[in-house]
Amino acid sequence: MRKFSQKFKTGASVAAVVVVLFGVYGYRKLQALAADPSGEKDCGPAVGGGDQAKIDLERIKAIAPLKDVKWSQLGGSINDASCLNKTEIYGVVEVRSVDDIAKTLTFARDNKLSVTTAGVRHSMGGQAFRKGGIVLDMRGFNKIVLNENRRSITVQPGATWHDIQNLLHPRFAVRAMQSTDIFSVGGSISVNAHGMDHQAGALRKSIKSMRVMLADGSLRTVSETDNKELFNLVVGGYGLFGVIVEAELDIADNLVYQTGRRIMDYKEFPGLFAREIEKDANIGLMYGHLSTAPSSFLQELLLYTYTKVDGSDFKREPLGEVSGTKLRRLTINLSKQGPLFQEMKWLSEKHIEHRMETCTVTRAQAIGSAEACLVNRNDPMHDSVPYLRNALPNDTDILHEYFIPRSQFVSFVDGMRKVLTDNKTNLLNASVRIVHQEDNFLTYSPEPAFSLVLYINQTTDDEGNKRMKKATEELIDLTITHKGRFFLPYQLYYSKDQLQRSYPEINDFFAAKKKYDPTELFTNTFYQKYAS
Repeated sequence: MRKFSQKFKTGASVAAVVVVLFGVYGYRKLQALAADPSGEKDCGPAVGGGDQAKIDLERIKAIAPLKDVKWSQLGGSINDASCLNKTEIYGVVEVRSVDDIAKTLTFARDNKLSVTTAGVRHSMGGQAFRKGGIVLDMRGFNKIVLNENRRSITVQPGATWHDIQNLLHPRFAVRAMQSTDIFSVGGSISVNAHGMDHQAGALRKSIKSMRVMLADGSLRTVSETDNKELFNLVVGGYGLFGVIVEAELDIADNLVYQTGRRIMDYKEFPGLFAREIEKDANIGLMYGHLSTAPSSFLQELLLYTYTKVDGSDFKREPLGEVSGTKLRRLTINLSKQGPLFQEMKWLSEKHIEHRMETCTVTRAQAIGSAEACLVNRNDPMHDSVPYLRNALPNDTDILHEYFIPRSQFVSFVDGMRKVLTDNKTNLLNASVRIVHQEDNFLTYSPEPAFSLVLYINQTTDDEGNKRMKKATEELIDLTITHKGRFFLPYQLYYSKDQLQRSYPEINDFFAAKKKYDPTELFTNTFYQKYAS
């Protein structure tokens, strides 16, 4: 059984306590908590409410004669993974070719419409759409080509990391990606995603080159050496400078790792990382989980490591899909119900989950049953997290991420504990990862940092949004005080002043946007709010 991605690692470990849960919570309630979703959630009216959020459908009918591309939607609304940003749009074009993109851009220019690109829409602040705009749905534009001699892959932006891993396995692996594989390549590049490989850095460092279509329909090749300014703007540029039509990415060997874990006080982590992990080239992947249990809230840390094993006498299993989805979903949703279940989840991760781990690599000549667990590099990240989707009404789970200079880690966690406690925030998971200095234009990490990824449950009503806004504002102020930065793909609760203080280059970023796209063809809700 795979660990619980980077967000949750309890998995089927709760099996030992299911009988107790039945007694505490009741059969029907548990069924509801474990139920599969019946479709995309509808969390309320479109952003803006009432008539102000409506689009003129007659205008759409009058100017929508573009027949040689496939429109999957005209009018209507779109949302993102948060379920909190329902927005009325002009329509959605299903992209299958570069020609589809070029024709749609021409149509948008002629009719003074804005354009955004979208993959799986896991950004949570409307970064993949805006009111009244055309959305390019890139998910069907997803060809993948393996270049063995160059040790790279050439991919179209709609390809997911899940599909890429399936193509690369068992010989090769992804060099840099998020901790789960649901995301599209184009989306990952647009936020400069990072993950579990603390040596590889974020995605930018593994991009050999890209082809990008600009607002005028021209194609540019960009890389570290070719059109470097545009390269650094497109990477982490939230789709505001052009449409990525192709990217060539470095790949890695599908190494074999021995899994490891240790429990420690959170104050020990920065020193341990500097003394041991950072200096050990054999540790290929790592991450930490901070306790979300009330009794040890953000004080205990579970450190997971994957250490390279020498030798080639191994039998690799095919990549498998995640199992026990309902039980995993039940574990997550139970932890939303109060302190008892939060304690049980953490105790399960500390003491049970690792004992139920399935090892996916075995030696051709078995040494014995006591041999340590071995996995492929692909294994820990091959998880499309279906258990994070649920059928609970008036409920959503929101990501935050904060990048903190390494010397500030302990002080920041102490302040974060106070903010979350004071706001009675329902924290489901808190992960710790490593980021290096990143050199893209709108960098979230101008110096080496620790990344803290928070997964927070909230209700979708006005009260839930109000509470989340307050906690977000306080966490961002805390981050700025610690000379850190907050990640921009999430909810837009921060003020323009907070954005300016955290990203002092933001005005230069918006000026560069005007240089490459003077008519502001490429626009999204983020740009609409903060660039005005």
